[in-house]
Amino acid sequence: MSVRVQVRPALLRWAVERAGWSEETIARRAPRFSAWVDGSISPTLKQLANFADATHTPIGSLFLPSPPDEPVPIPDMRTMGNRAVTRPSVDLLDTIYSCQSRQEWYRDYARTHGYPDVDFVGSARLSDEPMNVAADIRQRLRFEIEDRRPFPSWKEALRGLIDRIESVGVLVMVNGIVGADTHRKLNPKEFRGFALADPIAPLIFVNGADTKAAQIFTMVHELAHVYLGESALSDAALAKQTDSDAELWCNRVAAEALVPMTDLRREYRGDPTVAELSRLARRYRVSTLVVLKRIFDARFLGWDDYQSRYAAELRRVMALLAAGKEGAGGDFYNTHPLRLSRQFARAVITDTLEGGTQFRDAYQLLGTKKHQTFQNLIEKIGAA
Repeated sequence: MSVRVQVRPALLRWAVERAGWSEETIARRAPRFSAWVDGSISPTLKQLANFADATHTPIGSLFLPSPPDEPVPIPDMRTMGNRAVTRPSVDLLDTIYSCQSRQEWYRDYARTHGYPDVDFVGSARLSDEPMNVAADIRQRLRFEIEDRRPFPSWKEALRGLIDRIESVGVLVMVNGIVGADTHRKLNPKEFRGFALADPIAPLIFVNGADTKAAQIFTMVHELAHVYLGESALSDAALAKQTDSDAELWCNRVAAEALVPMTDLRREYRGDPTVAELSRLARRYRVSTLVVLKRIFDARFLGWDDYQSRYAAELRRVMALLAAGKEGAGGDFYNTHPLRLSRQFARAVITDTLEGGTQFRDAYQLLGTKKHQTFQNLIEKIGAA
């Protein structure tokens, strides 16, 4: 005889909300959910276990008297004015926890091997002129306008930017899913990226489900948070006003680093047509949306006009993406180090081969369960 268990309706609703399930998903994956909630029938222990697994909920949490408070473990900069940010999804929380765990491992590794502190972490203040910090970023990363010309597209510019940020000591992880679970796609509308500040192991995570061009802006935005020496969860929004001084400052730094105002004023031909936006986007290796924002920053557009043009350009860009104009997927062994940070993956593999980290721990850090995947990564990133 099946054992049925009573679960408070609030806990059931909490589980599906944090999992981001729609009504359609609930009906498909937990067809008896409504009956459980209204109390007409209780789930069996096996059904509850399957429900917990499907919603990525610790089963013990479903027996609590009320839903647990699960705050974002780093400062949340997504709030605008009095608008409340919805409860963080389990996908977001798991991504932050995973990055924190990897950062902790790398911090110990870096200390053990005598790595120096990253000198620019915490070097900036909100009172600093964004233009000056942006210039330091471009110079430090060798990402001046002329340095970007060899990159034929946003995709190559993004990869080049990742390599250059990692070369100055910041771990960069870009992933559009939770770990390696292709069924758990991250939502760019919930967050675009976050920074985990640390003197020796600073880490930037960028939501890889966003467009390649948007990822470039987010990456530099999060780097600006590292300059401030602060961890932060961001939406790096271009078309929204914000009351967060830090977010506003980081947006300004990122925009100036990618599209220097003095150069834009010289290059802009006076009419923000699609052709003109595309021309400037190719020059700076950024999205047309970033270019449009800089045209607004230069006061060539008023706020209402900018909002209207931004909405129209966003629709155009999203239509191009839907038509497959921006590449997706790729070789697993090409994308896997980017998900983790090539520098991080190399450190884990090297330490494991030297006996410092056990293989089972290395597999967990690298997000794999197979030794063959580990061997293939060795060949791909040249860590042996």
